[in-house]
Amino acid sequence: MKLIGPFKQLLTMAELPARGPLSDDRLEIRANLGILVRDGKIEAIDDFQQLEAGSHPKTIEYLNDDFVALPGMIDVHTHICWAGTRAGEYAMRLAGKSYPEIAAAGGGIWNTVEKTRQVPMQELAGITATHARQLLEQGITTIEVKSGYGLAVDQELKILQAIAEAGKTSKADLIPTCLAAHMLPKDFDGDERKYLNQILNELLPVVFKKGLSRRVDIFVDGTAFSVQTAKDYLLKAREMGFDLIVHGDQFTTGAAQLANETGALSIDHLEAADDQEIAVLAGGNTIPVVLPGASVGLGMPFAPARRLLDAGTSLVIASDWNPGSAPMGNLLIQAAILSAAQKLTMAETWAALTCRAAQALNLNDRGSLKKGNLADIMVFKTENYQDILYHQGYLPVERVWKNGKCAYKRTLIESSCDRFFEVQEND
Repeated sequence: MKLIGPFKQLLTMAELPARGPLSDDRLEIRANLGILVRDGKIEAIDDFQQLEAGSHPKTIEYLNDDFVALPGMIDVHTHICWAGTRAGEYAMRLAGKSYPEIAAAGGGIWNTVEKTRQVPMQELAGITATHARQLLEQGITTIEVKSGYGLAVDQELKILQAIAEAGKTSKADLIPTCLAAHMLPKDFDGDERKYLNQILNELLPVVFKKGLSRRVDIFVDGTAFSVQTAKDYLLKAREMGFDLIVHGDQFTTGAAQLANETGALSIDHLEAADDQEIAVLAGGNTIPVVLPGASVGLGMPFAPARRLLDAGTSLVIASDWNPGSAPMGNLLIQAAILSAAQKLTMAETWAALTCRAAQALNLNDRGSLKKGNLADIMVFKTENYQDILYHQGYLPVERVWKNGKCAYKRTLIESSCDRFFEVQEND
């Protein structure tokens, strides 16, 4: 066993309600604690000195400074398996062009599809692993990764295989999602229904059989797929055993009812969601996932996070890291900006990055620090957890543990066995 600590403060993020507003007094904040780890899971959280004096055989990772510990963050919506850049499109947006205008001119998703198709699987795996490492260094220990830049059966398989290959070396957990229904490919000979039938018949059975993904996503929008066609597709994917996700209400409304009717785990984006869409989501079980990085990248309003919570829904914040609409890729900065803009409490923001995010991925073994959960932990060098969001992403993560093993360290930390000083280096 291993003992990690002591922590000046520890936010467990445990025993919080799954939906609705959260005041900061709901947070469980404990002081001078240690975390005892056995086989990658939390065995106990208790007074550090008591655990240190206990009879359990253990190694000790001793923290000789003031640190605040939280569960590792969970990013439930990323597109980190891509090739190429779209910096030129970003310049066009700054000059006044809209995202749909750029897409209609051959940019947008299709731009990245063409570049990604040209790259071999192993190279894509390396790109994905590099992106995953960057997220891990931010404190993100579980990362959802979408396909969707192949848009052909063989190319989508290549991308999902690249994600699986990256997962073999990544210290963070990579959760793959099949987003073959990202848009109707420009080189496909047929309409949206014919394309989705090809995905259902030729791609998804192989994906399921090979275990490349258990999640299916679809982009519902005027530039992508219609509500009715998406509904037929999602229901058939659900029959095959996939969990469902909907890219919805980014530019136009109408996807909330679709998400509820198909039993989707989450509906992601929601920048265009109005009162009617919010009411629909409040009456169902689908989890709203908001993506402030896309709003920053596109220069458009944020999703109505405050109104969603006040209506009684859950709320998750994800990065949407991709080369086009959300190139920032820093989840904590995005969450801090959104919380300031929409007056989200610190409890609501951290829940949206940890325990509620775990629910959006249907994972019940992470997102909070409690006995039996994975020992996924991040720490910041401060005496007060409020400093983290107060500094709006400027305060760096000092160290990350994945399954109880140090996956990233930034500053001087002493151990009972040795001392070391490494800057911006991974084990």
